[in-house]
Amino acid sequence: MSKVEEFEELRPLLFSIAYRILGSVSEAEDAVQETWLRFDGSSTRPTSTKAFLSAAVTRISIDVLRSARVRREQYVGPWFPEPLLNDPYQDPARAAELADSVSMAALVLLERLSPLERAVFVLREVFGFGFDEIATAVERSEAACRQLLVRARRHMQAGRPRFEADRQERQELATRFFDALREGDVTGLQELLAADVSLVGDGGGKAPQLARAIVGADKAARLLASAFPSLFLIEVTFEPREVNGQPGAIFRDRDGKVLYAMALDVLDGQIQMIRSVSNPDKLGHLGPVADAWATNRELQQARRASRS
Repeated sequence: MSKVEEFEELRPLLFSIAYRILGSVSEAEDAVQETWLRFDGSSTRPTSTKAFLSAAVTRISIDVLRSARVRREQYVGPWFPEPLLNDPYQDPARAAELADSVSMAALVLLERLSPLERAVFVLREVFGFGFDEIATAVERSEAACRQLLVRARRHMQAGRPRFEADRQERQELATRFFDALREGDVTGLQELLAADVSLVGDGGGKAPQLARAIVGADKAARLLASAFPSLFLIEVTFEPREVNGQPGAIFRDRDGKVLYAMALDVLDGQIQMIRSVSNPDKLGHLGPVADAWATNRELQQARRASRS
């Protein structure tokens, strides 16, 4: 194989590692590109290209995450990862780990970890790397990596998300949810939501967002049922999609530009949490991004007109 062919074969794995460490599609893509430049610029061929590239993308991602943490600490409102519609890396032997680790709930939980803990956890728990490979990647001893993993597991176990295992059941419930949303059916929504469901939005101060989380089936159902039929009046549409491995949808304005992404956490036949991402900085990889403020102004006008 040529260098290009070797790299392209491993690109899905490299992106998937970087995305889980960074929680950002754009930053993960940049990390993968920087990894290629280092590989292409190397005068010698490594014994294991996979080990070399995985180590390189991990180190680059750790450096990026260290600088990003300051920005995230100053972030306006809740921070969610950039929505991911398709995880390019597939491994049937680790399907469950890969699916759970890419969820918004898991990536938010990973934010509790230091960059080194996060990298070690991702490489070991998600991708099954050996401690010798991890030690090389993060430039620490194997003993230190084992300690980092112990600390990471302790943080993660406390809030480890659980999801409905049956994929078909999740999708059927999501279909009922979006049908009820389209109809503004309060009762239908209440039946699908867990009693303590949370409705949370990430606008980053750059798009309209909830002032605070809405908690409880009744409150969430009434808010959703009142808001979404009005959106459809101004020709907002949505397409059901898997978002970070969970049922969800992408909402678009009348010109097809992306307004926001929504993801649902489903467990025990009910929706446990509804997350939406409307920060335009996090949506560009999904296509042209709508002006959410302009859409919101049009929505308010449509509501006033419908009442008059």
